[in-house]
Amino acid sequence: MIQPHGSDTLNPLYVQDAARRDALKQEAEGLPSVVVSSAAAANAVMLGSGYFNPLTGYMNKADALSVAEKMETAGGLFWPVPILNLLDDVSALQGAKRIALRDPNVDGNPVIAVQTVDAIEELSESEKNTIIEKVFRTADPEHPGVAALQAQGNHVVSGPIEVLNFSYFETDFPGTFRTAWQIRDEMAERGWSKVVAFQTRNPMHRAHEELCRMAYEAVGADGILIHMLLGKLKAGDIPADVRDASIRKMVEIYFPPNTVMVTGYGFDMLYAGPREAVLHAVFRQNAGCTHFIVGRDHAGVGKYYGPFDAQAIFRDEVPAGALKIEIFEADHTAWSKKLNKVVMMRDCPDHTMDDYVILSGTKVREMLSKGEALPEEFSRPEVAKILMGFYQAQG
Repeated sequence: MIQPHGSDTLNPLYVQDAARRDALKQEAEGLPSVVVSSAAAANAVMLGSGYFNPLTGYMNKADALSVAEKMETAGGLFWPVPILNLLDDVSALQGAKRIALRDPNVDGNPVIAVQTVDAIEELSESEKNTIIEKVFRTADPEHPGVAALQAQGNHVVSGPIEVLNFSYFETDFPGTFRTAWQIRDEMAERGWSKVVAFQTRNPMHRAHEELCRMAYEAVGADGILIHMLLGKLKAGDIPADVRDASIRKMVEIYFPPNTVMVTGYGFDMLYAGPREAVLHAVFRQNAGCTHFIVGRDHAGVGKYYGPFDAQAIFRDEVPAGALKIEIFEADHTAWSKKLNKVVMMRDCPDHTMDDYVILSGTKVREMLSKGEALPEEFSRPEVAKILMGFYQAQG
């Protein structure tokens, strides 16, 4: 199986020893504590899960700025996005060597991790803007990722963490949430050595389904990892439980047994386009995947990124050898009326846009809200039925 990023073995930061976990929980009761941002809590979940291997905790200011500027830490580790614990008010933490991090997304704000404080530093507005502009390629406050980062405060609390739980992800999505090591273990049990990963924050229509099949066949894979984001999204995106149900139904009916794993990970969407695509590749490598599908407008939002910027970054900016995972570059896929199947548009130079079945997201939502069936060339009827139930329940 493919080696993790930056180390020979996977080193998740979740404390697996129950006695050690109990001791940390007890210690946390006597420590200065702070309710962290949703982003910092999600970072803790990803660090605990092994997805952010080989990081040992939250980055300091020098690492964050270096990662933003050059996609590597001050020590030279390739990394695409700063992993931070940013706070607005740190007055209660002054002089503390150890602090308890409390979860903003669970009732009662339980302790999600204990952090050893290496440093508390302040980002200037200029430094924070540099991070924003480099990571998101825009400083537009209307960009959801920019807005989320701007809201997090300017104090960088860095240092290693020990993770005590996986927030709400394990309890709300027990059949879907999986750590990187759990995915590796299941791949080994299934006998998979070559695995292609598909990222999604949306339900999967016919084009997505066929894209997974195309990549699987093109690389000669043993299996497909459909890996969905389970964390916070922007307003209007479909909730994780609805996506989960629709994807599982599609896999159950339309893929042969033992070819697909449907799993999810606990992270808030950044909508950072190219930089987030690289982060997606890093943590799919940590989960053991050998190939990763990067499609049109990967991790994008609005008109902030070109349709294939997320592919270009791997060719133009990621240093050779920085990652072991291979990128499968996908074009826009859609049903061809001429060929009666889903195709990649780049493979059909004789087609015009009128030769494809393409529906906008707005049109799909409108039809489903009215109880109108989607074309079977666009969506499997079993999937459309689940989505229709969700939209009609919204009124």
